[in-house]
Amino acid sequence: MGKKRSFLTASGALFSARQLWTLLWPLVIEQLFSVLIGMIDVLMVSYIGEAAVSGVSLVDSVNHLILQVLFALTAGGTVVCAQYTGRKDPAAAGKSCGQLIMVTVLSMFCLTAVFLSGGKSLLALIFGSVEPRVMADAVIYMRYTAASFPFLALYHGLSAGFRAQGNTRVSMLVSMGMNVLNVLGNAFCIFVLGMGVAGVAIPTLLARAVGAAAMLLLFQQGKNEIRIGSFRQMKPEGTILRQMLSIGVPNSVESALFNVGKVALQSLVSTLGTASIAAYAVASNLATYLYLPGNALGAAMITVVAQCHGAGKPEQGKQYAKLLIALNYGMLAPICAALIIGRGFWVSCYHLSANAAALGAGLILAHAVAMLIWPVAFLLPYYFRAVGRAGFTMTVALFAMAVFRVGLAYVCVKLLGKNVLWIWYAMFADWLFRTVIYSDAFRREKRGAPQRPL
Repeated sequence: MGKKRSFLTASGALFSARQLWTLLWPLVIEQLFSVLIGMIDVLMVSYIGEAAVSGVSLVDSVNHLILQVLFALTAGGTVVCAQYTGRKDPAAAGKSCGQLIMVTVLSMFCLTAVFLSGGKSLLALIFGSVEPRVMADAVIYMRYTAASFPFLALYHGLSAGFRAQGNTRVSMLVSMGMNVLNVLGNAFCIFVLGMGVAGVAIPTLLARAVGAAAMLLLFQQGKNEIRIGSFRQMKPEGTILRQMLSIGVPNSVESALFNVGKVALQSLVSTLGTASIAAYAVASNLATYLYLPGNALGAAMITVVAQCHGAGKPEQGKQYAKLLIALNYGMLAPICAALIIGRGFWVSCYHLSANAAALGAGLILAHAVAMLIWPVAFLLPYYFRAVGRAGFTMTVALFAMAVFRVGLAYVCVKLLGKNVLWIWYAMFADWLFRTVIYSDAFRREKRGAPQRPL
């Protein structure tokens, strides 16, 4: 009996192994480079002082919430654009991208206005009473980063258009340029001009503005399958908006409330003292390397699965989803090993106090071990969103966040008097719950049953 052929080489496969590789490697490089630059940023901030690390960390937890809502909206746009691409309808795909940019840029302008007008009172409302030097740095950092939100909206909206047509190389190159500009600006402002926290925030604003302008110029090149031919494509159109928002809104609600939970946990951490805040910030920064493969593979999964469904080949979408999850486990193994073995060294790079360093090393060990359950819990939701089941992932995620990630964490810290490590133990319980629910739903899906067309 001959060797069974892989579905990647079978006749009619929408994506060959080579095409998947072409789609994946820029996403992985982009994620890796962004995380590396983020780590360098935190190292630079650490030279300013522990209060600066804490202040930037508090604001970044809020900024991350906003950015995740933006990513959720653009994910909805990517699904619609990719499904139209799978149906060989580039005009409708371009119209969808225009609608996406209109919605995201306007939304981010509104949020920028709220953050700039709210100032210190907004941070005080979220985090309560923190040390005055930490709050002073947090306010400075928040004002500049909030001003960059509209530029990020334009950048990510255009990136969604590129990803929908299978082009991930452009956003990788622009992202790398943005990050290099950012880190060079940080170095100059901090070490040469001695600007403190503002020296981290101002280059971020400038780099994001440059990146958005570069993406706009590249997107309009004639060789692109999806383009925005005129401002008329940004004029609201009910059918496309409903399609995009039917995915983007549940996804955004899920992301927003999920990250509200993370902010609530950051607030909980802030009650444990500066050492716990700094350890949590550093461990969270290092743990981003663990999420790197999954973030890249999740972005690829949306494009691949959505195109499969747009082309009327849903069973291929399931096969590609399984393959991408398996790849995630293979990529995680060396990263987890490196963090576990070298955790003492990695933490020492941040110049923390002995107490904070010990807490940070413990957090890294726990997180790396728990990644065994992460891929299924956080990659399968990309599959469900790509096939139009964003409401399902929203319901599961909100329940898990409220009951386990936040509820259990507050019980452990406030009622049982546990330390910062137990906040992450509660998070791991959240992951386990998601893994059980999503894997069961994935198995139960009818084989070959097409989703409702756009």
